[in-house]
Amino acid sequence: MYQSDETDNEQASLVSSRSMKPSPDTLTKLVKRLRALVTKLLPVEVDYKSINDPTSRVITPDVISAFLDAAGDLGEALPYCLLRAHADFKREAYLNPADFGENTGRAVACEVLARRIVHQNPSEKIKSLMSTRYRHREPDGDISEASSALEIAIDTHCTIFLSSTEAQNVVRALWDGELVQTLTDQDDIQYVSYHESRQAGFWGHMNPSRISVPRYQNFLRIVIWFLFLAVYSQAVREPLDLLDPNHTVLDVWEIVLYTMGLAFSLEGEGIPLSSQFYKLFKYATYRAFGFWNVVAFITDSLLLAACLLRIAGLCTTEDHSNTLRLRSFQVLSFVAPFIWLLITIFDGHQYVGTMQICVSRMLQESGIFFALLSVLGIGFLQGLYALDVADGSSEGPSLLVNVLVQGLLQSPNYDKFSGSPVGLTLYYLWNVTTAIILLNVLISLFSSAYADVVEDAEAEYMAFFAGKTVAMIRAPDSYVYPAPFNLVEVFFVAPFEIFGLRPQLYAKLNRDIMGIIFFVPLTFIALFETSIVKKSWMTSWLGQGDEVDTENPDLLDPVVEGPDADKGLEISKIPFDELVKRFPNTEQSTEATIVKEIKEIQARLEVLTTKVDRLHTSHLH
Repeated sequence: MYQSDETDNEQASLVSSRSMKPSPDTLTKLVKRLRALVTKLLPVEVDYKSINDPTSRVITPDVISAFLDAAGDLGEALPYCLLRAHADFKREAYLNPADFGENTGRAVACEVLARRIVHQNPSEKIKSLMSTRYRHREPDGDISEASSALEIAIDTHCTIFLSSTEAQNVVRALWDGELVQTLTDQDDIQYVSYHESRQAGFWGHMNPSRISVPRYQNFLRIVIWFLFLAVYSQAVREPLDLLDPNHTVLDVWEIVLYTMGLAFSLEGEGIPLSSQFYKLFKYATYRAFGFWNVVAFITDSLLLAACLLRIAGLCTTEDHSNTLRLRSFQVLSFVAPFIWLLITIFDGHQYVGTMQICVSRMLQESGIFFALLSVLGIGFLQGLYALDVADGSSEGPSLLVNVLVQGLLQSPNYDKFSGSPVGLTLYYLWNVTTAIILLNVLISLFSSAYADVVEDAEAEYMAFFAGKTVAMIRAPDSYVYPAPFNLVEVFFVAPFEIFGLRPQLYAKLNRDIMGIIFFVPLTFIALFETSIVKKSWMTSWLGQGDEVDTENPDLLDPVVEGPDADKGLEISKIPFDELVKRFPNTEQSTEATIVKEIKEIQARLEVLTTKVDRLHTSHLH
């Protein structure tokens, strides 16, 4: 995030009426009005796909016009209020299962309306519509935290809205650092364009605040991940590399490994923990922490356990020390699979990001399987344990657990129960239940989850990418220190703010320290953002193509010049407008087209009937 004192004072706000934002009470009234309109529009359950259809017979141009008029003078806040209404309908759908279909359809309608309304606005207003932050009155009477239409769409997983061209343009501007956050005098956040990136030279781009740009954060995370992987590889080899097999002291690789592990644990899965807890307390939902947060938590826990065992081994007697040292490296060995799972740092690429979404969704859907497995496992374990102790002796429950797990993994040990027909029957029943029933349930759940993601993979990835981008800049920190450099902030910089250092001096301290620490990355960033790199062949090759211009008459009806004109060659023999008249109206559905034609025929029949009646009357006279 960028402090307001670091931006150009002449930078204008993206929203012309930002100083005239409506009050939370006014916006709440508009949200309630929009909800009433949507309820009137969809009094019954309607298929979701028909609502989102580009030629929907539900969301017609007349309906969009009605909602635009319903906002009155609050047109700029209309997308925000529609997405707020979407969130309310989704909440009602889960609270009232009897009306789940109706409320879900209304939520989809609000999302589609917000997307269509944003699309109808001129391009220079898109960023303001998407990024202007508003507040509303919550049901308990409190005023909500400020949020924008883009943030609400991310928090409520609005794939329809986030997959629009307009939303992705804003997300891309945030990702590239063309659109940055600033703090207002009221400690609120607003988005402004980063004009300095087009006006300054090389040294002007050596701005420490550019480290907080999501694109550069992501690249830095990739580099640090490779370094962490190299450090881990060396740390686990230390018992072999050192002459002393007991390895009684912490070596440099271990110190670096555990230090980086501490820094990552403070940051979370590439996102500051403060941002995750902010989302948890704001929405009071488990969705604040996803599957990959769990992976990061397990990795951090294993590193912490290995570190504690290693330190405990250094502080105890020799015999016990060797045991604790061995346990430390055994625990550390479990970290390797989870480190490689964090290859999802490459999720900025669509293929890796889509793979991450599929794996996460599949594991979420497997909750039913593991719930059933846990219940059945406890039941069979208790039954087998009862048979084991029936003769007055027991081999221990751990052995029975091992046998049950072997059966689940398709390697049953039938010899264990060969002397007990009842135990063998019970063990047969366990294998049949897990192999035929539960595993097929798991396969079907995985298949369903995979099909749901792949069916709308592009929209799902766009929503995921938008969430990833905004999460990187949403933390309340004003200065971003990516791990492991966040330890410098925690132990050497933050105390100055606690002890009352003036804001101006604290800002200068952060800029100086960040300029020193990130000198090398800032140099590459400055080179990348200057005109020399911008004009490189690689950037041109990766750049976007020209957009289609449907307004310029010179492009629509081009005139042949030069030698071809002398030959009498001509392109625009038929004007562009005449060619377009031959096209069907693809903005209307088939039903709407039929209804329109029927109304035209009905109008002609009424005219014809009137003329016939007049002729008949004149004939009688």
